[in-house]
Amino acid sequence: MKKRAKSRKTLRDNPEWTTEMIAKARPAKEVLPKIFGARAAATMLKPRGRPRSPESKVAISLRLSPDTLARWKATGPGWQTRMANVLRESV
Repeated sequence: MKKRAKSRKTLRDNPEWTTEMIAKARPAKEVLPKIFGARAAATMLKPRGRPRSPESKVAISLRLSPDTLARWKATGPGWQTRMANVLRESV
């Protein structure tokens, strides 16, 4: 199989960045409002993912007996939150 050479159009549409191009580059939050308007830019720049909680939690490793864990899981969805609440109240 022969490798296909990149077409001139591909190279022109997506050129390798030069030092001058990098120097001229501006952050998206500066450029997008001018191109798309403030409302559309705000939507595009909106952070993705789950919002940060005011009370962040810490992941730990906890060893429990299988029967204890099974009883908590048997209480249904949200068992971890309920377990955390019981632990919080007991301290």
